[in-house]
Amino acid sequence: MTAPVTLLSLATATPPHVLTQDEALETGRHLLAGGFRDFDRMVSVFANAGIAERQLARPVEWYLSPRDFTERTAVYLEVALDLFMAVARDALAQAGLEASDVDTIVTVSSTGIATPSLDARAMAHMDFRSDVSRVPVFGLGCAGGVSGLALATRLARATPGSTVLFVTVELCSLAFRTEAVGKADVISVALFGDGAAACVVRSGDEGFAQLCGSAEKTWPDTLDIMGWEMEPNGFGVVLNRAIPAFARRNMQQAMDEMLGPQGLKIGDVDRFICHPGGAKVVDAMETAFGLNQGSLDHEREILRRHGNMSAPTALFVLDRMRDQGLPPLSVLTALGPGFTASTLTMRCAA
Repeated sequence: MTAPVTLLSLATATPPHVLTQDEALETGRHLLAGGFRDFDRMVSVFANAGIAERQLARPVEWYLSPRDFTERTAVYLEVALDLFMAVARDALAQAGLEASDVDTIVTVSSTGIATPSLDARAMAHMDFRSDVSRVPVFGLGCAGGVSGLALATRLARATPGSTVLFVTVELCSLAFRTEAVGKADVISVALFGDGAAACVVRSGDEGFAQLCGSAEKTWPDTLDIMGWEMEPNGFGVVLNRAIPAFARRNMQQAMDEMLGPQGLKIGDVDRFICHPGGAKVVDAMETAFGLNQGSLDHEREILRRHGNMSAPTALFVLDRMRDQGLPPLSVLTALGPGFTASTLTMRCAA
């Protein structure tokens, strides 16, 4: 019988520069209103986002000047690497391990381009072995925290006894644009922040959760819901305002389809741990899963304190759940470009 894969540790971090939601509104008004006539009609997005503050890769003043892709990439390589190493060291320390104990590194990031990848750059500063396997993944977006941890789980299961380090870093603020502004840009200014998370997984060891199964659901003809457009200054956000309505209509059936092969149904799950893409997305998830309004309280609190950090956000919620005590059976879930839902089923190991 295959030994279960366990989650040994979980670490989170954010950059130090704090932006309140009031400051985000004023910054957005200053930079976007001139090129987007409907800005004032959308200011309610800031008030209704459920966000008090978020953390950014640079002080807000940095974003007030035009930045080309070279400048954005330089910041990504510096800040993302710092965050990578911070959460990796923390996760390893929590697990009682050294960098040299790691056999595989899975790195998920979709908000910048690094070749060599972040894990390779980290090897100059951390004592990873020269034969460590590196698996950098780009393009998963907001689903990356769940999909990446699921990938790390499958790799650990395939090689019993091996140690897999999973790291996800996203600097969403670097995609901020002031040219060809549309509704998606206003929404992104209201929602997104920067952050990182890391986990250590291994089969056969004792941890705080057993990672039991994973699944994904990708809907056809949905490429325009979420993603990036490649522009001269870098990434331009694609973000459809219909995401909450889409989740409300489709997530119940999708979750049934993803849980079914594991012999589970929605009613068996003690707690859904959701990526809080925005306040309306959290509301939609509660409706789709038949939960009482307000049930996803930890999701709302992470959103309030950090905004939507893309891939790491679901792991911030999981970390908060761990502090409060995980229920017997939970499902970590997120939505991302594709348009794709991703899940990871967990049983509390305590």
